[in-house]
Amino acid sequence: MTGICVKSLSKCYRGREGDVAALSSVDIDVAEGEFVSIVGPSGCGKSTLLYILGGFIPADGGVIEVGGKSVTGPGVDRGVVFQEYALFPWLTVAQNIAYGLEMTGVARAEREKTVERLVRTIGLEGFERRFPRELSGGMKQRVAIARTLAYDPAILLLDEPFGALDAQTRETMQDELLRLWQATRKTVVMVTHDVNEAVYLSGRVLVMSQRPGRIVQEFAIGIDRSGGREATMLNDDFNHLRNEVWLAVRRQVAGGTA
Repeated sequence: MTGICVKSLSKCYRGREGDVAALSSVDIDVAEGEFVSIVGPSGCGKSTLLYILGGFIPADGGVIEVGGKSVTGPGVDRGVVFQEYALFPWLTVAQNIAYGLEMTGVARAEREKTVERLVRTIGLEGFERRFPRELSGGMKQRVAIARTLAYDPAILLLDEPFGALDAQTRETMQDELLRLWQATRKTVVMVTHDVNEAVYLSGRVLVMSQRPGRIVQEFAIGIDRSGGREATMLNDDFNHLRNEVWLAVRRQVAGGTA
């Protein structure tokens, strides 16, 4: 089982100028194989929540479980993709993708087979020996996603994965992520500021309040994506849901309640 359960989660950052309550009474259940996006005002604690799920920072209170087991730190069951790529500049595309496999002792022949498959999957054939400085932003993010997929985590945690990309590349990467999720059906939790992106990719969208963040509203996204991007975004159901989610976020930005 690869579901996620969060109950009464809280987090407070303590500093010399006073405490900052980041999260309060957060409750989330994500089913195995579900794609869930989290949206909300800037500074509402979305990324903090994701890093707690990833095991990178501790919560102050509450329950965080993955597959029925408490999260006490990072684990190979959870793969994280950050906005800023986080590639090793001294390693090639192939070496970056293989890095985690090498660190965990996977045999060279198996590493090479996995890298070959993922390079083909993300459409970077011929770039295996290029360094990150020789790649576009979209290419770098493809490598970052492939590096995470290489060790086959059950859960993908995505923190604004396409936020640094230009609009056209962002759309291409959204389509690529949707295709990968449809092929693998991994459990995905994505943080994003882009309501269009959240509705286009997700099966469910959660809206967070102003800080301290908590889940105040959720939307089931039951849209037909079989006709591709253009048909989906021209669909009345898509536009209705996008507007509803956008209004819910705007209410939180304005300090209202859902």
